[in-house]
Amino acid sequence: MSINKKMLEFLDASPTAFHAIDEIVKILEIDGFVELSEHEKWNIEINGKYYVTRNHSSIIAFKVPADISDSGFHMVASHSDSPTFKLKPNSIMVTEDKYVKLNTEVYGGPIMNTWMDKPLSIAGRVMIKTDAGIEERLINFNEDLCLIPNMSIHQNRTANDGMKYNAQVDMLPVISFGNNKEVLIDRIANEINIDKVNIIGSDLYLYNRQPGIIWADGQYLSSARIDNLQCAYTSLISFVQATTTKNINVYCCFDNEEVGSTTRQGANSTLLDDVLYRITNCFGISNKYHEMIAKSFLVSADNAHSVHPNHPELADQTNRVHINGGIVIKYNANQSYTSDSFSAALFVQCCKEADVPVQYFTNRSDVRGGGTLGNISTAHVSVPSVDIGLAQWAMHSSYETTGCQDTEMMIRALKIYYEKDFIVSSNGVKW
Repeated sequence: MSINKKMLEFLDASPTAFHAIDEIVKILEIDGFVELSEHEKWNIEINGKYYVTRNHSSIIAFKVPADISDSGFHMVASHSDSPTFKLKPNSIMVTEDKYVKLNTEVYGGPIMNTWMDKPLSIAGRVMIKTDAGIEERLINFNEDLCLIPNMSIHQNRTANDGMKYNAQVDMLPVISFGNNKEVLIDRIANEINIDKVNIIGSDLYLYNRQPGIIWADGQYLSSARIDNLQCAYTSLISFVQATTTKNINVYCCFDNEEVGSTTRQGANSTLLDDVLYRITNCFGISNKYHEMIAKSFLVSADNAHSVHPNHPELADQTNRVHINGGIVIKYNANQSYTSDSFSAALFVQCCKEADVPVQYFTNRSDVRGGGTLGNISTAHVSVPSVDIGLAQWAMHSSYETTGCQDTEMMIRALKIYYEKDFIVSSNGVKW
């Protein structure tokens, strides 16, 4: 099976951040990684492979080399969440005593109209009361469960003139006909085989049921949640495949990037710093922690905007990014991205050794762009960092498009990065 088909399976199995982390754990455990708990003492060994999760929606995995006497950390960070709609508590609403709707709120920055008139489902996690306490269960209905209906053109004659959507009015999905206010909790109880009186909480999200596809003779790949699960998957595969040299290789996938990363499991938490410090503490070298950080490097991997085929004028005039054009290095003068000449040069060298082309993204100077988790992470673990990604169309749509060749090139480039024996020094890099 091709790597893109495998990635589509990963995307389809990951309707929420919880499910994405669950799929990542499966891949790591097949490769022999051992789970650690933040609540317990760590016992890690030379040549060991480990992972730790937080909130079951973020994960950090690492490989320990044979000799850590002069190690730094080679890190890649991505994120597990995507723009969507989250169900509110007491989410059931009834209209006209005929239609049962779900009261939702926007998570992140979705393109609203891409969620309308298509089959949607619900996934997330449910908290249940047991004799031992409170237990978490993942849930994914994985069926056509609800739909957000559009207005007909006859009732909204300006629909094609620039519709402005009201999240509290226009974006509420219908889940049932009638007035059964127990329809959702009954479905949840049936799905996880539990008495509904024992359901005491949930984090549930809508997701697009349309499966991912490869099209145009294998050139393009379209799916939900390409931003940013394509980077989460490709960096994971390169991390698993890479042979560890003298540095400690680290794979990070954080939750809540789409809403600011300010949660305990986000990139703006202490999670990365906590894990790296505990690694050094396990080997009795925590006094060298800051020296090791100074020798380290972070690749922040989050997708980038391709030149749009119908709107090429929206891209920067001299930095043209294209699907299947290779790794995108992202720059911003106001440091929304962490890339600078030093960090980019190091990663360009890795791409050259992997025979992977490089392209550069900057926003038009009159357009405000987005940010990512590179500068958020380095505020806690201050290392040189480069922001990269893969080109895609329709970022934050419920169904996005990217390039099949790019998937393969990202894995090759990041594998070289993980395997390259370098240490960041005070005036550059030492091979």
